Amino acid sequence: MIRKVGFYFRSQLTSNNLISDKCRALPHYSANRYKTNSAALEHRLNQIDEEVAKLLALKASLQNEPVTKQQYVLKTEKGTRDYGPQEMALRQGVFDKIIAVFKKHGAETIDTPVFELKDVLTRKYGEDSKLIYDLKDQGGELLSLRYDLTVPLARYLAMNQIQSFKRYHIAKVYRRDEANMNKGRYREFYQCDFDIAGSYDPMLPDAECVKVVSEILKSLDVGQYAIKLNHRQLLDGVFEACGVPAHKFPAISSSVDKLDKLSWPEVRKKMIDEKGLSPSAADQIGEYVRMNGGVELIEKLLDDPKLKNVPAAVNGLEAMKLLLHYCKLMNLSNEISLDLSLARGLDYYTGVIYETVLTDESGKVGSIAGGGRYDNLVSSFDPKNRQVPCVGLSIGIERIFAVLEAKYATTKTSIRTTDVDVYVASAHKGLHEKRLELLSQLWDAGIKTEHSYKRNPKLLNQLQYCEGRGIPYALVLGDSEFERGVVKIRDVTTRAEVDIPLNHLVDEIRKRLADLK
Repeated sequence: MIRKVGFYFRSQLTSNNLISDKCRALPHYSANRYKTNSAALEHRLNQIDEEVAKLLALKASLQNEPVTKQQYVLKTEKGTRDYGPQEMALRQGVFDKIIAVFKKHGAETIDTPVFELKDVLTRKYGEDSKLIYDLKDQGGELLSLRYDLTVPLARYLAMNQIQSFKRYHIAKVYRRDEANMNKGRYREFYQCDFDIAGSYDPMLPDAECVKVVSEILKSLDVGQYAIKLNHRQLLDGVFEACGVPAHKFPAISSSVDKLDKLSWPEVRKKMIDEKGLSPSAADQIGEYVRMNGGVELIEKLLDDPKLKNVPAAVNGLEAMKLLLHYCKLMNLSNEISLDLSLARGLDYYTGVIYETVLTDESGKVGSIAGGGRYDNLVSSFDPKNRQVPCVGLSIGIERIFAVLEAKYATTKTSIRTTDVDVYVASAHKGLHEKRLELLSQLWDAGIKTEHSYKRNPKLLNQLQYCEGRGIPYALVLGDSEFERGVVKIRDVTTRAEVDIPLNHLVDEIRKRLADLK
């Protein structure tokens, strides 16, 4: 191509030279002018030859260089991770147990978009609003990735004018947070929510939410745990009794919420230096937020000179007294306690709040469940300001996964990654068509079955595959067995084998699987 371009320009210049020869015959043609034009043309030809030579040299050098493949940085984004078959099998098992509890309590499920209008999420999360992922303008809409599943639920209830609803929702949410993968803190993660919406008698739905948390944690066997309870009215009453201005309640509540991560002196300093609270008010708050206990603590606080004259504090204490009574009726007394340090920093909570922590060594992951009452969130979306009181809980599923993964790694527990119950194996060559016939029969009967994709696999390799995958039974096919109308069924664990008539095979496998379970 380079040579063709050079030849083209040279031919153009040569044709111009021929024109000059014809012009020379004209009467007015000047010999000096011809010499000048000829020299200029020759100079241009030499320039073209030089440029063509340079381009050819560059082409040759590029052809000699090895072609380098584009290098990618292969990693997951900060605060995210991939999940292999072992992790996914563990996660699915956990989800199944949680969903079983949700359904036992009569909950239905929904799903909502992974992003919402930015205005829907704005001013719903207090100081944590800075953790919301905003998206670029898409078709004239300002959108954000959902921060939790509670605000989308409130939007859903208001949009569809639903007055009562018991729902569960398991889906991914997104937070622009500092990731700590070892403690189950991610930027993309699942939430498992259970909520009861509607106007009901006090503390009946709230107590059931506490019971749901208890049942889930028992079914998952994550270790010893404690459910901490508090009430936003009680907390606001404490702030009022200690002289905190009403407009600073949310900011001071957010500071108290840090007590699970910071010491009281550190929280006190933030209240004074960053929130502008007086030292005396901070010291009074410190006396209360370090209290925890049961009914006896509630009785003590009802007689407290500072609190007994604050209606919000009294209302909160009476509500907690009723909640603890209902929890006692459901055999939860040993798992719960009133903890005045519990604040739950989200702005939308209006009543009871709760949080669950692990009390053994695994407790380093932080809270593994939380929630509370939010009676005004739905009305904030409703054009007619219709109230739909709500209470709900969220299971810290990623932190639970972190605990269980560490537990299984320590005990070197292997998790089955498939549900295959039967493996159809060949004892010798030439049986792949018989395998396919038998596989089709078992699949049509709804039995989870697998086989080798080699026509003539070695029997030992097939049996080792069963052992490695935890497949409980293998059907070993052979010509002599087929002639007798039977097939060998092998218990992979005990290696015991018996002959089963082909016409009773499906019933025998179903019976064995039922006994196994």
